[in-house]
Amino acid sequence: MGIEQAPTPQGKEGAREFRESTAREEKKVESEKGSDLKKGADRIDERSRSSDGKGVGTKQQD
Repeated sequence: MGIEQAPTPQGKEGAREFRESTAREEKKVESEKGSDLKKGADRIDERSRSSDGKGVGTKQQD
């Protein structure tokens, strides 16, 4: 997903700022955690478990 997908200059700027802020947040969390965050499907499951202790598959069964 690139900046060129935003239809207006304001949208492009907003998308750029969002990506930069999420990158800063990710670095902060990785620093506090002491290791890199998982990427892809593993990351989704890790974040899901950290929110309520249930994996994605378990939530879909409920």
